Amino acid sequence: MPEETDRQRRGRMGEAAAADVLRQRGYRLLCRNYRCRAGEADLVAEEGGALVFVEVKSRSSLRRGLPREAVTPRKQRRLGRAARAYCAERELGDRGCRFDVVEVLLRGSQIVHVEVLRNAFVPPEEDEW
Repeated sequence: MPEETDRQRRGRMGEAAAADVLRQRGYRLLCRNYRCRAGEADLVAEEGGALVFVEVKSRSSLRRGLPREAVTPRKQRRLGRAARAYCAERELGDRGCRFDVVEVLLRGSQIVHVEVLRNAFVPPEEDEW
């Protein structure tokens, strides 16, 4: 099996840290790394009666901007499509959904900051969410 890259390691660490923080804040995790042809969601959770699709962005430096800035309209669209597929597969109908972003900053192998951005975006061209 190929060795894990630094980027993959950061991503894995960031997702684990995000999952821990979300659990501490009362989210109930339903799924990690949901993938379908339409897109993917790093985490799927429930919180306060809402189904929450979470994009986790991890960085080891701010040279390229805040992690949240990497959640582009294209990424938002793909997450919206993945959310639709997830709901359709599970026959969840018109259940209320929202899209959160979790930013994770790392220094080496240490998590130095985690921020949850609730209701961070509405996917472009997806006005029924």
